Amino acid sequence: MIPRHPPLQDGWIDAPHRGAALGRFPLESGEAIDDLCLSYVVHGDLDDKSKPVVLGLCAIGSTHHRLDFLIGAGRALDPARYTTIVVDALGNGLSSSPSNSATQPGERFPRFTIRDMVRSQKRLLEQLGVASLHAVAGASMGGMQALQWGVSYPDAMSRIVALVPMAKTVPWSQALNETARLALRAGGAGSSTEVDWTAWVAVTHILAMRSPTRFAADATLDGMHDWLARRTAWWRRQQADPLDWIYQSWAYDAHDVGTTPGFGGDTARALAAIRARTLIAVPRLDLYNPVEAGIWAAQHIADCQLVQLPSQDGHLAASEADPETAGRIDREIGAFLA
Repeated sequence: MIPRHPPLQDGWIDAPHRGAALGRFPLESGEAIDDLCLSYVVHGDLDDKSKPVVLGLCAIGSTHHRLDFLIGAGRALDPARYTTIVVDALGNGLSSSPSNSATQPGERFPRFTIRDMVRSQKRLLEQLGVASLHAVAGASMGGMQALQWGVSYPDAMSRIVALVPMAKTVPWSQALNETARLALRAGGAGSSTEVDWTAWVAVTHILAMRSPTRFAADATLDGMHDWLARRTAWWRRQQADPLDWIYQSWAYDAHDVGTTPGFGGDTARALAAIRARTLIAVPRLDLYNPVEAGIWAAQHIADCQLVQLPSQDGHLAASEADPETAGRIDREIGAFLA
């Protein structure tokens, strides 16, 4: 099963898409996904055992293209040096999701957690014959998954790269997600009508993803209303399913590495159990995953390098949106992985 793929964007790498059928998959809730399928891509050659393997993870509402700005010749995840497997997270519309399940479609699909995402990725690696990882890397929800990897499987990787992460989702982030869910429901999500994404885009692409400084720069030419209209039209072309995003946002809201079995809800103790060398990067201001959450996580990991980016872009800093910041991130990760 390889469902619909959004149109290729500038900077995306058109690697062959693969799918792994992993059978019935029990979830933390006690429910199960009947026929788990994970979508993924490989940059490099899995048969070449001479190169270390890096696992790349995607953010909420995104795909395996999320880390493409770090992949390529001369970049941090250079295929000449590493084999990078980038996995589509549960609920993103490419891997098993409410929008593509044959036996559990729509709201019949069971709710899942970020730990369920990580466990599904571990099962995929076992099927692929990957016994150990050089690194696990991700941004935003991908960074949250990366920290969960470090807690759940402390000996599975040598290094962790977590960009703009949280170890435990804070009430502010939960409130933003709830506002976005309300916007989707008001826009027709779950009904038979075509969904109006406008309010959701205003919440997620402006208020959550950008800083006031970044948005002022983005909206300079045409003004706020025209920018929002163009961005909403662009998002519609991505063919995203609103229920998929809602399910991922529920997983986002519930996340806490401290609720991993064995830690009794103690987030700090769970972070202290991470053995891999870790890099956490945060910008000056983040209106989605507050900077303080990333700094707090870094303070509780034994071997952690905190990179404070001089970026004014907000949550968008952990992407290719600003070439200067993207270059800085790429250099920091390249040196860290080496």
